[in-house]
Amino acid sequence: SRRLARLCRSDRVRLYKRGVERLAARGRIACSRRKRVALRADGRIVHWGRDDPYLDRTTTAAPTDGKYVQVALGDHCVALRDDGRVVTWGSNRFSQRRDSPREAGYRSLACGLCHSAAVHEDGHVVTWGHTVLDQRAGAPTDAGYRALACGDHHSVALREDGHVVTWGSNHGNQMHDAPTDAGYVAIAAGKFHSCAVHADGRVVTW
Repeated sequence: SRRLARLCRSDRVRLYKRGVERLAARGRIACSRRKRVALRADGRIVHWGRDDPYLDRTTTAAPTDGKYVQVALGDHCVALRDDGRVVTWGSNRFSQRRDSPREAGYRSLACGLCHSAAVHEDGHVVTWGHTVLDQRAGAPTDAGYRALACGDHHSVALREDGHVVTWGSNHGNQMHDAPTDAGYVAIAAGKFHSCAVHADGRVVTW
């Protein structure tokens, strides 16, 4: 309707959209097909949406204690505490939460459909979860990483020197034509594709 169209063009909606985009970029809100997870200003976790029909007796509830600084969501949930510890909850039907790290000191994390990854303060990458579709195959074993992004079955990491590294499933050509030059400052991943922003402002997709 015309009324709805006017509402969608309104400043209030544009400001709300920009606010959500900023929260998502900072890892303070995450969405899946059915669920939403967000961080309050005080670091507490809130979640809403429809329960996944695949979440069975292996499911655990969201944490209610502690202060969190980042959340990520697949068909399971991962959150980073302010002390650098990783907390997981939700479905474990496909081993999504298997082998999640227990030590502190992590600074960033990302979540695929059934796998997850985190970057430690010392720059090394840890992965855990499902492996049937090679989600964790080829994960880096060296240090020097600072950011992560996950698609459904692949992952992307950004090195301190600006190089982009990819691993995981390539069944949908997710890693085809990944950039090999340095100078990148941000990365993101979709279901079967990824993108990166170069320091000169270029956006590269593959």
